[in-house]
Amino acid sequence: MLSKLCTHNKVVGMKQVRKAVINNEADIVYIAKDAKDKVVSDIENICKEKLIDIVYVDTMKELGSSCGIDVSAATAAILK
Repeated sequence: MLSKLCTHNKVVGMKQVRKAVINNEADIVYIAKDAKDKVVSDIENICKEKLIDIVYVDTMKELGSSCGIDVSAATAAILK
């Protein structure tokens, strides 16, 4: 499932993912399990309201690497 992050249009980071979810542009949202709850809870709630699938990734480092960036990421989203 993470392989899609390499090949599809995506956004990375809290602000960009939140904006994509609110604007109905996100197809799938990825959230790192080790991200702080207070950081990702807002995005989780919006995704549940809008019935957007959430995929949980073990670590922020793994998510960042899967997105092709050199830093950790709490969230990412594949765009429609």
